[in-house]
Amino acid sequence: MTVAPKTIWFSFMGASLAILAVAHGFEVLGELGLCTLCFYQRIPYWLVAGLAFGALFFNGSPKANFSICLVFTLIFASGAALSFYHVSVEQGWLVILEACGNVKTSPSIDALRESLATARIVRCDEVAWSFFGISLAVFYLLASCFLMALAIVAANTLRKGPMS
Repeated sequence: MTVAPKTIWFSFMGASLAILAVAHGFEVLGELGLCTLCFYQRIPYWLVAGLAFGALFFNGSPKANFSICLVFTLIFASGAALSFYHVSVEQGWLVILEACGNVKTSPSIDALRESLATARIVRCDEVAWSFFGISLAVFYLLASCFLMALAIVAANTLRKGPMS
């Protein structure tokens, strides 16, 4: 079966943007606070979305397309590792060494005081939301693992190039 590289790039870009949209929806509509690790867990999806968008304008050889999918695989693997770390912190398996919260910087001392007085600190070791006992960090972990597996399948498909 042959799949056009642009279809794969659109798929990875769409999946990454969908995950980001859901996460942002939970943050804004669900009024969930964002801890530092939650913020970091979004970075792989932004990277893949950006790289996939750039790849749409790139007509590469099967070897180059294969390499792009390998980069996606590595990005999703790092996302899965970070998600696993976050789950480990949430479950108390690991202790986070430095403060993990969502304190924001302010342009002045007075604004900083007001921000700190009204800010709700979100800790990385507390589960902010769960569904049947599964936290958002676990959902990020599952999504990263699933997309990493798809990237491996896509890399294998693109490595072969068009069928003659």
